[in-house]
Amino acid sequence: MVYPRTVRLAAIGFAAAVALTACAESQRDSQDEGGGQTGGTMTFATEGAPKLFDPFFATDGATFRTSQQIFEGLIEFKPGTADAEGALATKWDHSEDGLTWNFDLREGVKFHDGSEFNAEAVCANFDRWYNQKGAGQSPAVTGYWQDNFGGFYDGAVPSLFESCTAESANKAVVKLTRSTSKFPDILGLPSFAMQSPTALEQYNADDVQQQGDSFVYPEYATDHPTGTGPFKFSKYDEANGTVELVRNDDYWGDKAKLDKLILRAIPDETARKQALQSGDVDGYDLPSPADWQGLKDDGYNVMIRPAFNVFYVGIGQKNVAQLRDLKVRQAIAHAIDREGLVKQQLPEGATVAENFYPDTVDGWTGDVQKYDYDPEKAKSLLAEAGASNLAVNFYWPTEVTRPYMPNPQDMFGFIRGNLEAVGIKLNVVSKPWNGGYLEDVDQGKADLFLLGWNGDYNTPDNFVGNFFSDPNNRFGTGNSPWGATLAQEIQAADSEPDAEKRTEMYEELNKKLKAEYLPAVPISHSPPALVVAENVKGLVPSPLTDERFDTVSLG
Repeated sequence: MVYPRTVRLAAIGFAAAVALTACAESQRDSQDEGGGQTGGTMTFATEGAPKLFDPFFATDGATFRTSQQIFEGLIEFKPGTADAEGALATKWDHSEDGLTWNFDLREGVKFHDGSEFNAEAVCANFDRWYNQKGAGQSPAVTGYWQDNFGGFYDGAVPSLFESCTAESANKAVVKLTRSTSKFPDILGLPSFAMQSPTALEQYNADDVQQQGDSFVYPEYATDHPTGTGPFKFSKYDEANGTVELVRNDDYWGDKAKLDKLILRAIPDETARKQALQSGDVDGYDLPSPADWQGLKDDGYNVMIRPAFNVFYVGIGQKNVAQLRDLKVRQAIAHAIDREGLVKQQLPEGATVAENFYPDTVDGWTGDVQKYDYDPEKAKSLLAEAGASNLAVNFYWPTEVTRPYMPNPQDMFGFIRGNLEAVGIKLNVVSKPWNGGYLEDVDQGKADLFLLGWNGDYNTPDNFVGNFFSDPNNRFGTGNSPWGATLAQEIQAADSEPDAEKRTEMYEELNKKLKAEYLPAVPISHSPPALVVAENVKGLVPSPLTDERFDTVSLG
């Protein structure tokens, strides 16, 4: 198989230029080949501050937003799609059993510190991921590795990864322990981007320390991220939540058009809108659906991404024995007015979720058990289970907006009202997204919680595999007798090499997830948006929220 990397091109030109925003630096007079101006600074407001700058240790969208500008992987996703293509790998092939993968690497590529990108660097990255120790094996630190590759060198948990060998300077051979539908697409995730082995060693990149429920990351992760991408890390003003990136003038491909890109964290959506209107920023992520039309009327470009996501109410089975009863989980599902939430809280184009992923992904089926809004049935099921006195810790996140969850506070309030109406007693816990919420949820402290997933690549395993393949993760399915069985069924479907049979297996799995297991309640799929000023050209909206700013210019 050969997958050449296509040159990133702007998908569309926006409206005629208007006066530059107040924050932008004066533009150069030079023009790019397409006729747009080059140079200047763009400021883009994000929904939260990055947790750190080492994508391997990240789980948050703000870190990945920054990482996608600094780092590149062997694989990337074609702009505007969920389709994989080559990036630092120019082509690849695999053995008939799907266990051995040969990657031909792009030549003449250097990391930002001047060191060479080659097969040894590729294997150094794989070996780094696989050989994590201590706190580096916590799901809160290396969740993406564990969700996609499994365990580590010590064999405590089986790993998808077996070895990486530098066969020559520009050919790396990766061996897997089993066939999987998600390889090599997973290598397009920001977590598995190529990082400079020289910088990783120089700044003790793996020296992660746990302090209580939190983690302290080394100097590399906070000050020295070093990739091969079109932008380089310049500085981070933590007090103001601003990351400054500068153009990599030694980039191997088409150079970024901007001199600088500033990513500014503004957690409150109204404040992000006001910053755009005042000219303090040139665009922002996740505008409130209620503001879309008004922004369009004011001349801004509102770009709506496809709804490649799912929002759910997670049900942890670790702490409250009653939640291990299927009838109780079904009662929770019947108690939530999903259609009402979609109509009242989400934008046009949002839909009620019947599976744990959108219908554009293989294996989706409408032939699943439905849980219509029925408070009386919810009360009856609770009574049958002897759980009319059910009391749980219900977690919801602050200081964040997610593609599937545009207004966490309002969405929580809606669902809270539904659950309390059927007699469920809620101990409400709210924490900042990167200030304890994700850590508590990942460590199983939440009984019910709001979360979701914006797809990373187009396979069922990216959704249900990430959610439920580990019996000991946030859902705690291992506390129920079917948890291990579910994990085995997920791995069996993912490992099936025949595409038609694999699709049938996922259809059956989706039926069982709704009828027999119900480890969470899928709520909705919501199309997220981003908005930019009229003079911003060349930004390509991504269903993966994988936008890259190297093609952007200010008209």
